[in-house]
Amino acid sequence: MFYDNFSSDYDRFVNWTGRLAIEMPFLERKLRESGASRVLDSACGTGMHAIALAQAGFEAAGADLSDGMISRARENAQAAGLDLPFKTAGFGDLADAFGEESFDTLLCLGNSLPHLLTPELLHQSIMDFARCLKPGGLVVIQNRNFDAVMASRQRWMEPQAAREGQIEWLFQRFYDFEVDGLLTFNVVTLRRENGGDWRQSIQSTSLRPLLAEELQDTFQAAGFESVTLFGGLNGSAFDPSASGNLVITALRT
Repeated sequence: MFYDNFSSDYDRFVNWTGRLAIEMPFLERKLRESGASRVLDSACGTGMHAIALAQAGFEAAGADLSDGMISRARENAQAAGLDLPFKTAGFGDLADAFGEESFDTLLCLGNSLPHLLTPELLHQSIMDFARCLKPGGLVVIQNRNFDAVMASRQRWMEPQAAREGQIEWLFQRFYDFEVDGLLTFNVVTLRRENGGDWRQSIQSTSLRPLLAEELQDTFQAAGFESVTLFGGLNGSAFDPSASGNLVITALRT
């Protein structure tokens, strides 16, 4: 599985200090505005958002389909001195794993929803989000802005780098645009020790590029209201042609 294989390098790939500094003020503000206490990060990866929210005083939990990611999330929580409920559960199974109406807020960050490859799976998953939330509960989604990606055929993303002692990593991400409308998301990992030769590996997975209009319509069809679009977790305005991300907030009716 793509993310099981990538879990050991994921915290090197993401600059968590920089990312959380940008994203947490917006998330905390939205949670406090909605009166949230219990929060589920529904595709939590290595758990860093859930850990940061717990440190900010929220009752946080996490779920991910990848056993490898959940294992890393538990290790990260333990290192932070926290005992958080992390469960291996994917979209569509969250309410069964945690209980219906168990949360005030549900997060789905890091371009996770595009792994759902049909409109039917997307609708089922957002209905599952609604089942997890109490009435009036808040959902926050963060995807890439695929309106811009598809309009300009943006294939390449900025490379990332990490270093630990004498070991270096470089990560390069790019898309293949498939004839059926899906994308193949590729991550090339380069690694070397002590200035030696680079060794490389590549991992790939399929994505469905979700456009803003489809997401708005799907949330409304699933019973959400006050659907609002932003251009990132910094709270910027959404520009379909230029924003790097699409962030959606909505309230369960």
